[in-house]
Amino acid sequence: MALKKWFVAVGVMVIAVAAGVGAYLYAGFYDIGADTPHWPITHQVMESTRTRAVLRQARDIQLPSNLNDAQLIMKGAGQYDAMCVNCHLAPGLENSEIRAGLYPQPPNLSTHQMDPKATFWVTKHGIKMSGMPAWGLTHDDETIWSMVAFINKLPHMNPQQYQEMVAKAAPHDAMPGPDAHGHSPAANSGSGKGHGHNHSHGAHSHGAKKPGAHAHN
Repeated sequence: MALKKWFVAVGVMVIAVAAGVGAYLYAGFYDIGADTPHWPITHQVMESTRTRAVLRQARDIQLPSNLNDAQLIMKGAGQYDAMCVNCHLAPGLENSEIRAGLYPQPPNLSTHQMDPKATFWVTKHGIKMSGMPAWGLTHDDETIWSMVAFINKLPHMNPQQYQEMVAKAAPHDAMPGPDAHGHSPAANSGSGKGHGHNHSHGAHSHGAKKPGAHAHN
């Protein structure tokens, strides 16, 4: 009988806590502003969930045999400079206007050696509520693997090497908008040549100062 009462008491307590949390969230009291950090327990739960989810989803991905191919890495350099540098930085670039306002803060890929399988999965599928887009909706796997190949080399580059590689990479035009049916031309063709930002080589619209370059007006 005592054990039954204990279970009833615990059940009532759990329901009360859940109801209280639900009421708190429904009333809009939780601060969702990106300039206010999560509570420590919220941050820990989200970080753990993200890390474990990415590792599980990426574990069966097969690495291509050409990740060290010079042409693949060069292609990835152009893609990275056009789409990733403002958030994930580059050698000699310590911060950017858009990165300063992101929460959680994206990893600095110029100083962190990433697992290629995880990099591919995150780049392709994105991460909910983090600012990380799912580039797989507009880019084919070959293009994403080129970015992974370049990111693998990035922590070992200095600013001059980064700039030289980006300068040699083929230019990329802005991705055309969706057609009348809402389909992306890049996704339909599988060409992977488009990207979601209207960036040109050597300049970015977010006010970031490129390593080794002068700021543009």
